[in-house]
Amino acid sequence: MSLNKALAAGGLAGGKADVGGAAVVGARIKAASAKVVRSTAAIAGLAAIWELAPRLGLVDATFLPPLSKVIEAWWELAVSGALLEHFQASIMRSVSGLLLAIAFAIPLGLAIGYYKPAAAFLNPLLELFRNTAALALLPVFILILGIGETSKVSIVLYACSWPILLSTVNGVRNVDPLLVKSARSLGISPFKLFLKVILPASLPSVFTGIRLAGASSILVLIAAEMVGAKAGLGYLINYAQYNFQIPEMYAGILTISALGLLINQGLIAIERKFSGWKTGPDR
Repeated sequence: MSLNKALAAGGLAGGKADVGGAAVVGARIKAASAKVVRSTAAIAGLAAIWELAPRLGLVDATFLPPLSKVIEAWWELAVSGALLEHFQASIMRSVSGLLLAIAFAIPLGLAIGYYKPAAAFLNPLLELFRNTAALALLPVFILILGIGETSKVSIVLYACSWPILLSTVNGVRNVDPLLVKSARSLGISPFKLFLKVILPASLPSVFTGIRLAGASSILVLIAAEMVGAKAGLGYLINYAQYNFQIPEMYAGILTISALGLLINQGLIAIERKFSGWKTGPDR
């Protein structure tokens, strides 16, 4: 009899555990669904307005065609291979300039933020150039480097270097003084202090600068491609505008948005890998 009671109690406990587990899974699915709805509601609303406004005559469909026509033009460009060609040209230039900026600006920012003589020597020069817009220097880059790939990658490098450099300097200078004092009280050497305390503590700020630079790399590159290029998304948009191919023009703009989102999400993934101790799970 006692054995039967034990089995019954075990079955009841197991049933409660299954019910509880199912409830947890259901709650997680519900929360995830609500999050997806919240994050896509605005985009879906914009898409609906874009589709309906030209069809209802609220805007001139000649200059703002319905979203379905833009998607149709995007698909035709993708099938023909033209979109891939322009996309590859833009992403190679953007990523190359961004990577060169990271390799240049992060070590320089760390040196300026940590080594006061370097800051005193370089600050006047940095203050002079940081207030000069990258696009204002585009004619200079084209004049010196030509209209080839070098000038486009160089202008992206210049534009991306500033947010990375300034964020890195700010991150190093704003490290919690208590961490530095605690490390020094343990007799740690200056090099290890920099490597074990300063650098990890400044990583979140550094990645913020890199993400800002990722957005700058797209904006500056598109402008440069509109001025002088024979391939790239900026060239595609400019060419479509001149030839009054309005759906193709908007298709290029949507592709630029997708490219920016792709770069940003990639940088977020890298940030979580290298500074997961600082970033939250929902970031």
